[in-house]
Amino acid sequence: MFFLALASSFILTITATYFVRRYAVRAQVVDIPDSDRKIHSSPKPLLGGLAIYLSFTIALLTLAFFTNSIIGKDITIKAIIGLTLAGAIIMLGGYFDDKYKLSPGKQIIWPILAILVVIISGIGAKAISSPMGGLLHLDIWKIEIIKLGGMPYYFTVAADIFTFLWLLGMMYTTKLLDGLDGLATGIGAVGGLIIFGLTQFTPFYQPSVGMLAIIFAGACLGFLVWNWHPARIFLGEGGSLYLGFILGVLAIISGAKIATALLVMGIPILDVVWVVGRRIFLDKKSIAHADRKHLHYRLLDVGLSQKQAVVLLYFLTATFGVTSLFLRTQGKVIALFILLVVMALVAGGLVWFYHKKNKKEGNI
Repeated sequence: MFFLALASSFILTITATYFVRRYAVRAQVVDIPDSDRKIHSSPKPLLGGLAIYLSFTIALLTLAFFTNSIIGKDITIKAIIGLTLAGAIIMLGGYFDDKYKLSPGKQIIWPILAILVVIISGIGAKAISSPMGGLLHLDIWKIEIIKLGGMPYYFTVAADIFTFLWLLGMMYTTKLLDGLDGLATGIGAVGGLIIFGLTQFTPFYQPSVGMLAIIFAGACLGFLVWNWHPARIFLGEGGSLYLGFILGVLAIISGAKIATALLVMGIPILDVVWVVGRRIFLDKKSIAHADRKHLHYRLLDVGLSQKQAVVLLYFLTATFGVTSLFLRTQGKVIALFILLVVMALVAGGLVWFYHKKNKKEGNI
């Protein structure tokens, strides 16, 4: 079943991307290389995330309602409806942004609405593992908001706030990661495969969550066929947000495996923290101000090709992600610290090499 799910979503995405690409070209929803951040030389169609959403959703709904491999204690019908509706909201907002270039203030409305939908559908981090052992329960303080059909709906203060911030952070991490052909898509596939592997170990055995993760990985791999350098279509705003959204949700419903997701997404997250901090404290610019200070651009600046930079980041992501399969919570915290050190060394080395290269070229 897992292999069939992977193959089905893979083929569905390849097929859906063909039609989405044709529509984007015809509707002129394209990315024009009008700044130094855009390293493609000709206009590229956007909306690629729509293909991932459609194939993921079709595979999910088919398995949910025609097999017994999805719905259960870990994934409810309400959660599936919430995921589907939230994804549609992200795609709608992504379409408007790709077509009409929304301001940052209008862009963020759609991710916020999507997160609120999944929280209302019951998806949330009720407890997370403590580095000191045991669990930190986030669902103790509840405030009843409304009753529908005799069923109360609560605002679970700590859990809902944590879930909101977690998903928003993951979505904007993959959004900012989407700077090289195939980078965000491939890391999304790696993340899906790592979470799938985690759900297959006996202490964490969750076949239904594993099915969601493998469907998502297959969808990302299918899109990668079109998105690998030189890309024939880009994810677009909706697609780049949707990757982080699904990875964030998978981390929550797999038992709040936040440390696992942090190891998988550690390098992109640390890169975002560094770039945002630099914009605020050093450059005195808005955090929405785009630039070429991200790690993947630095790798290009020191001489790597797009493919080389992307493969290197795949390797680092997979290496730290795989360690999460064999470590408990305290071990994952240590691995996160090691990741922080590695990231600092890589960033420092790149900055040093970049300045040395520029100095040498200036002297010439």
